Amino acid sequence: MLDVAELDARIAQIRHQIKALPEHQQLSDLQHRRADLDTKVRDARILLEDLTREQKKSDQDVEQVRTRRTRDQGRIAQGLITNPKDLERLNHELDSLERRINTLEDIELEIMERVEEAQASFNEYQEALTTTDEEIAVVVGARDEKTGVAQVELDQVTEQRATEVFSIPTDLLALYEKVREKQGVGAAMLRARRCEGCQLTLNPADLSRITKTPLDEVVRCEECSRILVRTDESGL
Repeated sequence: MLDVAELDARIAQIRHQIKALPEHQQLSDLQHRRADLDTKVRDARILLEDLTREQKKSDQDVEQVRTRRTRDQGRIAQGLITNPKDLERLNHELDSLERRINTLEDIELEIMERVEEAQASFNEYQEALTTTDEEIAVVVGARDEKTGVAQVELDQVTEQRATEVFSIPTDLLALYEKVREKQGVGAAMLRARRCEGCQLTLNPADLSRITKTPLDEVVRCEECSRILVRTDESGL
């Protein structure tokens, strides 16, 4: 039974090692960072697309006014306007178009600067996202490798345990398993009057009771309920 108990302790230890791998926390931190970066990339992409459309419209606005200015300048240059009043009106319109072009070009330049800033932000977030994905892949690889090694040992120990339990009487094994469900390990050696399961020294009354109990009867620790295995080292 002590062999089974030792194997159960090792099984619990291996499972704890797998659960407590530092890569689990590293992955959690990286995944939180990735989620934040993914949101930033999405928002930056939307902003960049909006600004790109705005820049395209601004370019069209400037081009339309320039086309109109070129048309009016051509009419004057070709002498198509002979009426002084019409000529004066057209010159006023050209002055207005020039001012409008200057205003639209300023707007166009401002939008271009905003597009460049948005593009830079998008590139920065995208690069950080790519780097984070690479880091995640490395950590996942390390986690899987360590888990794989531990799992091989866990399978071996579990198989060994399955062999060992065949030598334990059915009723005793049932009691052991019931205790194990609560304590992780169902039996412990009584060594030097101390339960090696909970590491507590038994009081004189319990020791007296155990001493009087036949060796073929089960005794249990009053503190942790584990089955106590008596040997020459028990100190009874």
